[in-house]
Amino acid sequence: MKRTAKIGAAALALTLGLAACGSDKEKVDAGGGDKTTTTAGEKPAGALKVAFVYIGPVGDGGWTDRHDKGREEMVAKLGDKVEVTVLENILDNAASEATFQKLARDGNKLIFATSFGYGDPMLKIAGDFPDTCFQWATGFKTADNLGTYFGAAEEARYLSGIAAAHASKNGKIGYVAAFPIPEVLRGINAFTLGARSVNPAATVQVVWTSTWFDPKVEKEAAESLLAEGVDLLAQHQDSTAVGEAAKEKGAKWVGYNDDQSKVAPEAWLTAPIWNWGGYYTKAAESVLGGKCDNSQYYGTMADGLVGLADFGSSVDQATKDHIEAVKKTILDGSFKPFTGPINDQSGKEILKKDEVAELGALLGTDYFVEGVIGEIPKQ
Repeated sequence: MKRTAKIGAAALALTLGLAACGSDKEKVDAGGGDKTTTTAGEKPAGALKVAFVYIGPVGDGGWTDRHDKGREEMVAKLGDKVEVTVLENILDNAASEATFQKLARDGNKLIFATSFGYGDPMLKIAGDFPDTCFQWATGFKTADNLGTYFGAAEEARYLSGIAAAHASKNGKIGYVAAFPIPEVLRGINAFTLGARSVNPAATVQVVWTSTWFDPKVEKEAAESLLAEGVDLLAQHQDSTAVGEAAKEKGAKWVGYNDDQSKVAPEAWLTAPIWNWGGYYTKAAESVLGGKCDNSQYYGTMADGLVGLADFGSSVDQATKDHIEAVKKTILDGSFKPFTGPINDQSGKEILKKDEVAELGALLGTDYFVEGVIGEIPKQ
């Protein structure tokens, strides 16, 4: 995801990741954040040195936690074949260039960067270290030794929109969003299309925070939406603050990234979630075999990268059955969430009846669909 600049209509993709376990932690300055080095004891000579760069903290309850769970899964499968360094809270701006340079100089042969803004700094470094494999989550540019990886969260977003529309009593839904990049716009649109497939009069009101992880700001944004009469909240944020706001006001909540139901079980409906472990394992095995995959990977619900979290206790069986039926059509490929007719917010036709959006067009999303309330800030 991530994620602080506008993505063009190029094909996004996924590449490789790695992991580590252990107890040793060293905090140092590293490109605007904290560096945490994690090891799993003595490694045999020849273990692949892998670095994992996180934009947020482990324990955020969302984006970074899911990557870290994928890291743990990889370590569990590959064991002594890998030696991993984890960096937390590294800002995804130009300052991260020094971070990637140091990691490569320290002998890391596989470096995963889990935010959109890391891309250009990492590209600058990749050419200087041709024997290091760089992987850019949510990116869209590649090089001989740099690939990208991401996935079709819009599939699960659509399904979560169905859950939201069934749960909302007044059809007024609020959405706390991070930055107006295609990834986020695409998710809002898919969620709205899912909701309006149930209730054609449903609206989704968007508030922007210009944050990925700032619980205070995100909770205030959620509270502003609740004050305007929405009875259900959704989010594209890395914290659980939106759910906490919903709980306090007796509203319902659709989360993101992970199963966050423990935060607000009575408010919880479901969430789009990420399953990075299988891909990280495969990618690391590729590097261990002497190959750096520089392709653009875009995973789906069908291949398991994207999923839908368990339903909350308030989701009735009829809603579950409805979602399961639509999910099956997504999994077998007979239905795509962005299938026309679809108009934008102004009523302009985006897709004709039965026309399916191409991936490149989705990855360059720069509009809101009908039913969304709010503007797309220029940046």
